[in-house]
Amino acid sequence: MTAVRSILCFFFDVLESSLARFFPAQWNPLLNLGALGFFFYWIIAVSGVYLFIFFDTGVQDAYASVEYMTNDQWYAAGVMRSLHRYASDGLVVVMFLHLLRQFGLDHYRGVRWFSWVTGVVIIGMVYVSGITGYWLVWDRLAQYVAIVSTEWLDRLSLFGEPIARNFLHPGAIEDRFFTLMVFIHIAVPLILLIFLWIHLQRVTRPRINPPRGLAAGVFASMLVLSLVHPAVSQGPANLAQVPESLGLDWFYLPLFPLLERMPTAVTWGGAAILTLLFVAIPWLPPMCRLQPATVDLDNCNGCIRCFNDCPYDAITMVERTDGLPFERQPIVDPSLCTSCGICAGSCPTSMPFRVGSKLSAGIDLPDASMAELRTSLHAAAAHLKGDRRVIIFGCEPCLPQLLVTNETVATVPVRCIGQLPPAFIDYALTKGFADCIVVAGCAENSCYYRFGVQWTNGRLGRTRDPYLRKRVSDDQVRVIWAGRHGRRNLQHLLLKIDADLEEQKNRKARKNDRVVAERSKSHA
Repeated sequence: MTAVRSILCFFFDVLESSLARFFPAQWNPLLNLGALGFFFYWIIAVSGVYLFIFFDTGVQDAYASVEYMTNDQWYAAGVMRSLHRYASDGLVVVMFLHLLRQFGLDHYRGVRWFSWVTGVVIIGMVYVSGITGYWLVWDRLAQYVAIVSTEWLDRLSLFGEPIARNFLHPGAIEDRFFTLMVFIHIAVPLILLIFLWIHLQRVTRPRINPPRGLAAGVFASMLVLSLVHPAVSQGPANLAQVPESLGLDWFYLPLFPLLERMPTAVTWGGAAILTLLFVAIPWLPPMCRLQPATVDLDNCNGCIRCFNDCPYDAITMVERTDGLPFERQPIVDPSLCTSCGICAGSCPTSMPFRVGSKLSAGIDLPDASMAELRTSLHAAAAHLKGDRRVIIFGCEPCLPQLLVTNETVATVPVRCIGQLPPAFIDYALTKGFADCIVVAGCAENSCYYRFGVQWTNGRLGRTRDPYLRKRVSDDQVRVIWAGRHGRRNLQHLLLKIDADLEEQKNRKARKNDRVVAERSKSHA
C-alpha cells in the first residue's frame, strides 16, 4: 500500500507542478477535482432537462427523436447532447483522478473513511446512470449495451423471468421498457445528489464550485469540442441483426467486452471482490491514529477560533461547565479529529512568551504540544551560528523532502503549518534566535489538512486571528508553499535570503560609517 501511495503521490506532484506552469494555484485542475465533478454534474443535469423536452420514449420514436436533435437542431439540442455526453465522460475522469489522488495522499483512512466509503457508492451510481443513458438513444451501441447488461444480470437469476428475452426479436421490446429506463436515468442522478451531500457531511467548507475562470475555460473547451466533434448515434438498433463493429465509450463501457465473454464466476465474483476491497481499504491495514486534540478549560475563554478553523467539524461549542465567567467551551469529537493541530495554532493562549507559568494552550495536541514546539525551537536555535541565521518552520507532510540543516539554517517541524501560531515567529525574532523566519508547507491550494495554507496566509497577512504582530517586518518572514518536491525552490529562497541578509548587513555598516564620519566632522 505504501509503495503504491508513494508512486501515486509522485505522479500527481509532477502533474500538478506541470499544470502550475499554465494555471494559477487556485485554478490548477488537479486541485479542484471535486469541484469540477460538481460542475460536470450540473452541466449534465441542465443539458439532460433540455434534451428530455424533445425526447420520445417509444421504441420506434426514441432513435428518431435523438436524430432530430442531433441533425435538425444541431445548433441547440445537438450541442446540448454533446455537452451531456462530454460532461458525463469528464465526470468519470475527475471522479477517478480524485479517488486516486485521495488514496495517494492517504486521505481515505482514519476519520476520512466515511467520505471514502460514500464515494464508492457514488461511483456505482454514476455508472448506473451513465449506462442507462446509452440505452435511451436506441442505436446499435444501445442495443449492444442492453443485451450484454441484461444477460449479465440474468446470470444471477435476480428476476423472476430473464429480462434479456426482451431483446430476442424486434417485437419483443415494448414502449413501457423505455419509460422505465427514463425513470431510472432521471431518478438515479437525483438520488446521487443526496449522496453527494452525505459525502461532504464530515468536511467543513467543502469546495463545491470551481474558480470561475477555470469553470469558464472548461465549459468553453467542451463547447468547442461539441461543435468540432459532436456526439452522434451509430445507426438504429435492429434486434434482427447482431452489431458487428461498434465504437465503445471507454469511459463508461470498458468492461463490457469482458462481461460478454468471461464466465459468470469471474465477472460477478470479480465485481463483488473489487467492491468489497474498495469498501474495506480504509481498514487495510488499520491506521495508527494520532492522539486527538484536548481542551484545557483553565486556559480557554471560549473564543470560538478553534471552532472556526477546524477543517473537519471536529469541534463544537457548548455551554460552559467549569463555572468560569465565559459563555462557551469547545468539545473535541475524537472520531472526527485528524490531529492536525490547526486548532492549537488559532488559540490565543498558544503564547511562547509565557515564562511565569507552564505553556499550556486552551486546546492542544497531547503528542505535539505548544510546549514541545517551543522546546524544539530552542534546540534548533542553539545550533545556529553567524549573523545570517534562518529558522524554517515546516509541516510534517513535506518535511522529509524540505529538511535543511547546517550551521546557519535549522528546521522546526509542525504537524501542519496551520499549527504554527504567529506568536512563535514573533518570539523567534524578538529573542534573537534567528535573523529571518521561513514558513514552508504544502503546495498552495493543496494542503494535506485542507486549510493550513489558507489560514496561515490569513494570519501572516494580518487578516485572520491570531494576527502576526506589526512589529515583525515583512522582510523578516518569507513564505514558500513548496510542497513535497519543492526542495530546489527552497534552496533558491535560502540563497536569496542569505544575499538579502548580507546586503542588510552591508547597508547597516555603511550607515554606521557615515554616522562615525559625520561625528568626526562635527568634532573637527
